[in-house]
Amino acid sequence: MSSLPGILVIIVGLLVSVALHELGHLIPAKRFGVLVPQYSVGFGPALWSRTWKGTTYVLRWILLGGYVRIVGMFAPTRLGARTTSRRGKTTLAEEARRASSEEIPPGEEAHAFYRLSAPRKIVVMMGGPTVNLVLSILLMAVALIGIGVAAPSTTLQEVSSTVQAASGEVEGPAQVAGLQAGDTVVSWDRTSTPTWDDLRSAIAATGGRTVSVVVERDGAEQTLEVTPTQSGSGQWVAGVVAGYDYRRATPAEVGRQTWQLFTGTAGVVIRLPQAVWNVGNSLFTGAERDSAGVVSVVGVGRIAGEITTAGDGAGAAGAKQSVAALLSLLASLNMALFVFNLIPLPPLDGGHVAGAIFEGLRRAWARSRGRPDPGPADTARLMPLTYVMWVALMGMTVLLVVADIIDPISLT
Repeated sequence: MSSLPGILVIIVGLLVSVALHELGHLIPAKRFGVLVPQYSVGFGPALWSRTWKGTTYVLRWILLGGYVRIVGMFAPTRLGARTTSRRGKTTLAEEARRASSEEIPPGEEAHAFYRLSAPRKIVVMMGGPTVNLVLSILLMAVALIGIGVAAPSTTLQEVSSTVQAASGEVEGPAQVAGLQAGDTVVSWDRTSTPTWDDLRSAIAATGGRTVSVVVERDGAEQTLEVTPTQSGSGQWVAGVVAGYDYRRATPAEVGRQTWQLFTGTAGVVIRLPQAVWNVGNSLFTGAERDSAGVVSVVGVGRIAGEITTAGDGAGAAGAKQSVAALLSLLASLNMALFVFNLIPLPPLDGGHVAGAIFEGLRRAWARSRGRPDPGPADTARLMPLTYVMWVALMGMTVLLVVADIIDPISLT
């Protein structure tokens, strides 16, 4: 198996994840009566399009990402709001307000996004990240329950022809004794070995003695004589490599794994500025890159390719491990999309959620004081910050892509 299947799985999986993310925004927006004129998968020229119930669904040539156009994201200019800079130029906030108003068809003002209540705005903007969270949980469940949790087995995957002993490279003791890949070790030196840990402990306790080993081969038991050798680190080894059994995880285990994935991803996002700085430092100074650092989609594709390549020659067991690893990688990507979009800064979904929360609190405060409704929050005022964030995100993306091409992180 080459690296290509793994790369294709990640590309398609990421594209589907982004497409479903945008559906998470579109469906509640239309449900609440907001006009959604376009839903697009990809960028660039249209490859296919169809209009259905007021929304044009488009598939574009460049299959990287996607977007959904929601009408009326910003409220109209409020009385007394500043619309020009000191130099007399229209402010970015005012340009955003005007563009938002111009896209609302005449007589359809009631169907603009800014007219929604704060809770409904939160539902619309949280719809996308929530889809990614659900996808992450489902992918993790398929990997852990559908395929299972890999555990080392006493059914041998490999019997080494040579081992590194204290005196140098020597013939593998297990191979010399006649053990073969596929044998199941029943006992070692008259000690039962139901688990791989039991087998490892029994080998370590052997010393340099010649001991009897009972294996099951083709449904029948055989007794062989093995004399372990001492490795350079002082451990007694026989030159056997564990196979793997798969045990179906419980829903509780899936929950624990998902929580660990969430907390780990959140930790990475919190440390993101430092992590990106470290990548830049390694790129320009030649310092060793952190193997646990952040990567771009190029780096993720490379890792996926290594996963499928690692399964070569291992038969069905290797293919099973590769599929489970790819599903877990896609689960991690969806968790990253969920957590990253919760950052409370525009243009990320969390920035819009933060604006809706502010609006709701302000309206609740006005009601409690018997004051008039202050109306929707003027989130267009955050446009300068939005542009700064766009530049930062684009710069981060370019830096990570370059680093993953020049100095990639490898699993090996």
